[in-house]
Amino acid sequence: MHGRAPAEVVTVVIQDLVARTPSSRRRELDLLRAAAISAVVLGHWLIVTVERTSDGQLTGFSALPALPEAHALTWLFQVMPVFFLVGGAANAISWTNRRTRGGTATSWLLDRSARLFPPVTVFLLVVAGCAAVARLLGVPLDAVAQAVALVVLPLWFLVVYLAVTALTPLTHRLHERHGLGVPAVLVAGVAVGDVLRLATGNELAAAASFAFGWIAIHQVGYAWHDGTLRLGTRQAVTLVVVGLGTLLLLTGPGPYPVSMVTVSGAAIQNSSPPSLALLALAATQLGLVALVARRSRRWLARPRPWTLVVAVNTVVVTVYLWHLVAALVGAYALDTLGLLPPSDPGTVEWWLGRVPWLVALAAILAVLVVLLVPVETRAAARRSPAGAVDGRRARAAAGLAASLARTGPVVGAYAAAVAGLLWLTVAGDTGGLRGPLAIPAGALVLVLGSAVVLRFGRAGAPLRSAPEPSR
Repeated sequence: MHGRAPAEVVTVVIQDLVARTPSSRRRELDLLRAAAISAVVLGHWLIVTVERTSDGQLTGFSALPALPEAHALTWLFQVMPVFFLVGGAANAISWTNRRTRGGTATSWLLDRSARLFPPVTVFLLVVAGCAAVARLLGVPLDAVAQAVALVVLPLWFLVVYLAVTALTPLTHRLHERHGLGVPAVLVAGVAVGDVLRLATGNELAAAASFAFGWIAIHQVGYAWHDGTLRLGTRQAVTLVVVGLGTLLLLTGPGPYPVSMVTVSGAAIQNSSPPSLALLALAATQLGLVALVARRSRRWLARPRPWTLVVAVNTVVVTVYLWHLVAALVGAYALDTLGLLPPSDPGTVEWWLGRVPWLVALAAILAVLVVLLVPVETRAAARRSPAGAVDGRRARAAAGLAASLARTGPVVGAYAAAVAGLLWLTVAGDTGGLRGPLAIPAGALVLVLGSAVVLRFGRAGAPLRSAPEPSR
């Protein structure tokens, strides 16, 4: 594909993926994943508001604190539970297929890293480079740090999802032994955490719920996939009604806020860490997901709808990583043109201003995707043996790659990557983005170093003998 334009490369990859789709693939999982990420992007763009401060600085903020009447809309846009449900089903399919063919947990983790780490590496290098250039040009550190904090915000999800994915061989074994008993125990852990934080007013009292809540939803994805949790039409409708009713009770007379995303100043947050209210939303979404899955299979068997779903999934990591960069670029571009929308949330002018704002950001993101998605498409391509090269250097490189493909380096790299991404997100939340790059250098070293280890580990791991029928 050398010499081809980025758009042409993406088109070729999409056509190839469509042509190679096996009949056994659960295409509804791809549809749900694409819909979930699209909803996240739209939700973030809707609430981001930009204005000029009294000293002439451009600043951004979330409109949610000023829009309490719109908090119920977050029930539509908080779709991370859908992503973890789909992720659980997809990881169960991929891991069981690999295990059936005699593969190891280490080789499975290496392959799972192939799609995600190259786009993340490029994203962080570009963000750090742009921050360094801005500082050299004399942009105030606070302004650079605010911009970096905005664009690295999506990394929090990767922290949780990488950790949950890495635990799949262990958590799937627990599922095979104990079934729905595992998420039941985890939900009980979330309940204990909620009692503690409601009693003490300290969110840290429920810190364990970050693991309990998201792993519980991921485990339910296992059960939904293999039929341990049977969801026919009647059961799915019942789950929607019960889940929604519980959610209304918990956020009405109950102690939980209506918003399912973080709202600055709220006494308790439903998503960080996950609360029982968020799990009630997850149950509602599971019922809806089951209904959509049953009714979409025939539609997705048609060429055009399936090609569209494949196209979105081909660029989904790039879209997620760069959608807030598009918001940042869009804010400065519209401000320069004198077209920045009104910044008073809740007014008619503000709502009307959302339309050109969304159109501008979508156009900018489309350009970024065309330019950057070859990184993702190349990463998603199936590994093939490297060309044979004679000589001591080639043998030494092969030996190093083989050593890095062992369990210890792979697990260590995953752990280091999660730690580095967590460091970045915490620094963004707490105002800790300082230094010449406005990014902690140690966090960059952890993530980028882990990406290198995993890249060489994939080169030294045994190649897959056959394509996986579904993911």
